[in-house]
Amino acid sequence: MSERRFEAVIFDFGGVITASPFEAFNRLEAERGLPQDFVRQVNATNPDANAWALFERAEISAAEFDSLFAAEAEALGHALEGSAVLAVLSGSIRPAMVSALDVLKGEGYRLACITNNVPAGHGAGMARSGDKADAYEQVFARFEHVIESSKAGVRKPDPRIYLMMCEKLGLEPASCVYLDDLGINCKPAAQLGMHAIKVTSGQQALADLSGVLGLSL
Repeated sequence: MSERRFEAVIFDFGGVITASPFEAFNRLEAERGLPQDFVRQVNATNPDANAWALFERAEISAAEFDSLFAAEAEALGHALEGSAVLAVLSGSIRPAMVSALDVLKGEGYRLACITNNVPAGHGAGMARSGDKADAYEQVFARFEHVIESSKAGVRKPDPRIYLMMCEKLGLEPASCVYLDDLGINCKPAAQLGMHAIKVTSGQQALADLSGVLGLSL
């Protein structure tokens, strides 16, 4: 029996295991009469040192994020407080992705998660609750290792966070498949040697992963 190419599958959480938070952001923008993708525009401005980046590295509090994000939004011509963005951040879990995790584990693949999240609140893009009865926690429990940006103090696309996971798994990047809904986060994974899959939908992600691993997911 030949040795298989990949040993581990590493998942992003929000936008991969759950529906994309961008959908929720767009609903918020429509409710507030803001341009579509305005939240993404704010977060893409000064992306390594803006309110979102600072909060995902746990360098500021929720109250500080609220006011800093509001100032950044104001600078771009619109009023939007950070607390409103956090309130819609939680994404709904994709059942097919959870089923795929169980299939992968049954096939002997090691499962891990690297998530950019914030240290306040609770949901797909927020700190873990630790409540074992919680639906999100039941998904996180399927992973051998989880790295949260808000606890690690480093966030994607910083290559260090991917190497941290490889070190935890004791594997070389080339032994890992990585899935993320953001191309900017897939790029460093691929440059390190991982097989990166950019997720545009749950169905597409599972089709691509099935093809890479030769499994039916």
